Amino acid sequence: MELVGPESLWLWIGTIGMTLGTLYFIGRGRGVRDPKMQEFYIITIFVTAIAAVMYFAMATGFGVTEVVVGDEALTIYWARYADWAFTTPLLLLDLALLAGANRNTIATLIGLDVFMIGTGTIATFAATPGTRIAWWGISTGALLVLLYVLVGTLSEKARTQSPEVASLFTTLRNLLIVLWLLYPVVWILGTEGTFGILPLYWETAAFMVLDLSAKVGFGVLLLRSRSVLERAVTPTATPA
Repeated sequence: MELVGPESLWLWIGTIGMTLGTLYFIGRGRGVRDPKMQEFYIITIFVTAIAAVMYFAMATGFGVTEVVVGDEALTIYWARYADWAFTTPLLLLDLALLAGANRNTIATLIGLDVFMIGTGTIATFAATPGTRIAWWGISTGALLVLLYVLVGTLSEKARTQSPEVASLFTTLRNLLIVLWLLYPVVWILGTEGTFGILPLYWETAAFMVLDLSAKVGFGVLLLRSRSVLERAVTPTATPA
């Protein structure tokens, strides 16, 4: 295990925040009997539960390693990428189920997401600055295509839902778009990118705030109204 520096403060805050979010979502799901509604609670609980475990791993020095780039040794929190590999597809699944998307759309979103996280992980472990930037560009390109599908195909499907469901979808979609666009910015400006403007301490803080917002914040908005989720799982009547 590696020694964790002062940035451990933010990792422990992330651990506590994700754990509290998980417990809150479990409490919100008590008494829900409809199997389709339960899917939203199950998925959202796993999002924050996985993140809590990975933040704990990073805070205790298990989820961290070093990568030598040129003559410089970079501290890499690999558990962050393990977290994203599982939780970001689940967030997209929540959003796709809310919109009533078909399997092809869901598969497209998750495929793009896995490609994005996979190539982003390669960027993080690449040994030369040029290679790191090239893989970062590929990963960011996949993100832009993914967001295009969110704004296009998935949003079009969501508009066929009830006004309340469509409004909730739009709120959650916009939240993810804004937050997910900030991730590659923090990466390129931080210690893992080429600019190095953000030191490890503040880079870790920025990722923690983004993670809490994209997971706990997303879940609170999604699960705050059971009546809206009931409309989401109830087939919309089509005109004769």
